[in-house]
Amino acid sequence: MQKLVSGYIVDIEKEEIFAGEIYAENGKIVEIRRTEVCDNQYIIPPFVDAHIHIESSMVTPQNFAYEAVRHGTVATVSDPHEIANVLGVAGVDFMIENGQKTPFKFFFGAPSCVPATSFETAGAVIDAAQIDKLLSRDDIYYLAEMMNYPGVIYDDAEVLAKIAAAKRHKKPIDGHAPALLGEGLKKYAAAGISTDHECMHLAEAQEKAALGLKILIREGSAAKNFEALLPIVAEYPKQVMFCSDDKHPDDLAAGHINQLLRRALAKGYDRWDLLRICSYNVVKHYNLPVGLLQIGDAADFAVVDNLNDINVLSTFINGQCVFANNKTLFPITSEIDLPNAFEAAPILADSLKVAATNGESTAKIKVIECEDGQLYTHSGEANLPIKDGLLVSDTAQDVLKIVVLNRYEAAATPAIAFIRGFGLKKGAIASSIAHDSHNIVAVGVTDEDLATAINALISHKGGITVADADKLTAVPLPIAGLMSALSVQATATAYQTANAAARALGASLHAPFMSLAFMPLLVIPALKLSDKGLFDGEKFIFTSLYA
Repeated sequence: MQKLVSGYIVDIEKEEIFAGEIYAENGKIVEIRRTEVCDNQYIIPPFVDAHIHIESSMVTPQNFAYEAVRHGTVATVSDPHEIANVLGVAGVDFMIENGQKTPFKFFFGAPSCVPATSFETAGAVIDAAQIDKLLSRDDIYYLAEMMNYPGVIYDDAEVLAKIAAAKRHKKPIDGHAPALLGEGLKKYAAAGISTDHECMHLAEAQEKAALGLKILIREGSAAKNFEALLPIVAEYPKQVMFCSDDKHPDDLAAGHINQLLRRALAKGYDRWDLLRICSYNVVKHYNLPVGLLQIGDAADFAVVDNLNDINVLSTFINGQCVFANNKTLFPITSEIDLPNAFEAAPILADSLKVAATNGESTAKIKVIECEDGQLYTHSGEANLPIKDGLLVSDTAQDVLKIVVLNRYEAAATPAIAFIRGFGLKKGAIASSIAHDSHNIVAVGVTDEDLATAINALISHKGGITVADADKLTAVPLPIAGLMSALSVQATATAYQTANAAARALGASLHAPFMSLAFMPLLVIPALKLSDKGLFDGEKFIFTSLYA
């Protein structure tokens, strides 16, 4: 038996704080000894992110873990949906195997929607039979977010087979149903869906919680719903969890779930409710082998300076101190595989021209309207100037050309539309992180800069790029076109350089590349662009560029 730590122990089950010491053996807590005096620090249950795509941090699970433990996080409920859309089950296996090289507890799910829809080209398909096989595995903990909510509502046989497989294996089913309310929501919940992380407004969260859904309050790099949804904590504290969903490397370096706890505490919400939201609620819902500071539990916990600022002093996983004295205490494997699927060939600027269909000086078109901090878009309109018979970007209206190019074929035709909200005055930005199929997506002012940004991505087999005439900034992401093999800090520095370059072009969004990545995400309304064309996410059909 080994003494691990001394301090004020925070027991969330008994709602009690007392001076004590924790003893462990074989990674389990075997004794919690009360003392008269103790070290001046607080021992709390560890933080667990209730829903995240590790790939969106742009680093491998190993490197994610190396950074996350600095913030008291010991586990994530991780949906490998992004890499699965590129590489299929092989991508899921890569994430699991890479994560197992650390003491961190990654709990991966079976990606339910690969591809997310039939209206885009992905690199793989995971059908119901494969889902059933995945869910039979001990290292797969749940059916990941069921994005195809129309398939649930309208009894799509393949969708229902995947849900049936999860029930058969007695594993939770995660939801994804943006703005779904009323009778459709009732049917969705009745199908066995247990969570939702897509709420934008409090009323939506309240309606879903009333049906028994667990509400995952999301605060990521692009979607920021924390402020709007936090009041649900007072009404349904046992049904709330905190999650990131998508968190870019610079944001991960700054903090994780600990930041959300600190912010919620500052607003006066009940301390015990919040501590359970950060750990207990997640562990119990997903039946995770994560300790909660009880005898017999895994010796997982965070040590913080006080219960207001939540500054993490050390982190323990299975009795092993993995972070202390501002240092992560486990190594990172230097040699890893770089799996990928990237067949796109370079394009010419001329392939991005859009011919006008009338002989007038302007054309009335539909415009994707991007909103900062949200994954939803709006469907707007604009009168776009026609020059030499072509529709072109108009920076005066902040209406720019957006391109999605299939990365899985060598000779694909670019899909082109127009978008408002990025604010570029010149140049172009591009990314191979493009939910959910991860084709190439780019926004820019001129066809020449768009082609330069896209072709730079193709040469690197994935990444993010910024093009401005003769200036080019690139962040290569050679693992599935989604991740770097570098550390979080190194990737964050490169990413910040790209962000700065995008802002130098006029980009006005908080996280322009994260927002760009969601412009092809068809399962979130209202107007999006896939590699196959402009898509109405409310009617779930392709639509014309012209209004």
